[in-house]
Amino acid sequence: MTDTVTVLGINGRIGQFAAKAFIESGWNVIGFGRSNRAQFEGFEFCQGDGFELADVKRAIADADVVIHALNLPYDRWEREAEQLNKVVIEAMKGTGKILIFPGNVYNFSADTHRMTPDAPQTPETAKGEIRKRMEDDLRDAAEQHGFKAHILRGGDFYGPGSEGSWFDLGIAMNFKRRQITQPCDGETKHSWAYLPDFGRAFEKVAAKRDELGAFENFHFHGHFVTGNEMADAIQRVVPEPYAVKKLPWWAFSIMGLFQPVIREVIKMRYLWQSPQELIDPKLDAILGDGFGTSFERAVAETTLSYLPETELEKLKGMKRAPVLA
Repeated sequence: MTDTVTVLGINGRIGQFAAKAFIESGWNVIGFGRSNRAQFEGFEFCQGDGFELADVKRAIADADVVIHALNLPYDRWEREAEQLNKVVIEAMKGTGKILIFPGNVYNFSADTHRMTPDAPQTPETAKGEIRKRMEDDLRDAAEQHGFKAHILRGGDFYGPGSEGSWFDLGIAMNFKRRQITQPCDGETKHSWAYLPDFGRAFEKVAAKRDELGAFENFHFHGHFVTGNEMADAIQRVVPEPYAVKKLPWWAFSIMGLFQPVIREVIKMRYLWQSPQELIDPKLDAILGDGFGTSFERAVAETTLSYLPETELEKLKGMKRAPVLA
């Protein structure tokens, strides 16, 4: 009998890439959202509101595994993120199902440079405190109310056509001007999660669910690279050298006076000033040897998805193919 997964938040970046990975692995996939904006096939759409308990219960009724990929705009976190999480927890109680939740690095201090699953969680910001409380609630509920909850933590997400990420809104923001923007000083390393790989990691963890405990905290290593390494990888894809410019954080500060989302982004600047590497041998063993896309190829595929048409035209006939071979 084929296993079934419900992806709560099918329209989001993680939701879409996770759903694609489950589809490719032969699962029955149910995608939940207020509307169906996913640009691919292979899943059954279930319409509903993540804040409505009855809707969430209906969405997960036939699922063996639930991916909790519901998310909110930055400026709504403090008002609504925990409420949304509590609805999902209530729906999961007593079901015996497994819930997998995408975690991030907000839970850790800037001084935590090696983020192992057992590293102390001492958040730097209010958003980090929220994320920690949400994960604590998932752990407590799983241990007490008859379901499993697993955290799959990754760095900054990026991938082809993944809008709303630091890659497209920051690094690639001036590709039309033939510029690469660096949010950091160039030498500081940063953790990245390539979304096609991160999505496949959800399926790999789900496939091992019978061997895992009530609560697990996994750290997805991804690509841990400097700003200069990211810029160099992009340079190897674009048709001619791009100028590398530092992100004008001062301009963001001014924009933040009028735009709540930008104001919240500025609060997380410390993530670009401190190297934080995600480390987890247990997850590495689950994923297996050879798992994951090379950094060069991941950057190439992502970069090509954001290049203006004029730049793509220049690439035709140029010897840029080997990076994607």
